[in-house]
Amino acid sequence: MNRQSEVGSLHSHVSQRQSGFEPAQSTVHTPQGSILTTSVEKMVQWARRSAIWPVTFGLACCAIEMMAMAAGRYDVARFGAEVFRGSPRQSDLMIVAGRLSRKMAPVLRRIYDQMPEPKWVISMGACASCGGVFDNYAIVQGVDQIVPVDVFVPGCPPRPEALIYGIVQLQRKIDQQRMSA
Repeated sequence: MNRQSEVGSLHSHVSQRQSGFEPAQSTVHTPQGSILTTSVEKMVQWARRSAIWPVTFGLACCAIEMMAMAAGRYDVARFGAEVFRGSPRQSDLMIVAGRLSRKMAPVLRRIYDQMPEPKWVISMGACASCGGVFDNYAIVQGVDQIVPVDVFVPGCPPRPEALIYGIVQLQRKIDQQRMSA
């Protein structure tokens, strides 16, 4: 194998990893072009992880970092999660950013219940994950007591890069899920 084909092979491997789409199960070459075949399950997993629409649920200072993550500097659009929705019926990801009070817990649960299946939750920050420094009767000591959480993002407040890393981890989790019948 010569140097040029090694570089071409490496470039092909890197571009497949960056796009996140695994190679097809088989490729058929025809005079009109190539045809890729894959399973419906792989296509659905690819579509789900490549178009995550989060609902806005910012409760405290972590919400500012969540807004910064959606701004141009961090460009979360590269990961397919730039469309923040105001309606839970159009969302499949809830990012709980900040401390959750006991008064707000039923509202959080109602919004979660209104989201269509499949749905995912990211708990952003120490306050959302475990109550943070607010160890008292008014603050829920972890959002996972109210809704099931898929990814915990640590920090006080976590940087936008940490939230992007949490979204990437969620995409990996989505990619490994099986379609329900």
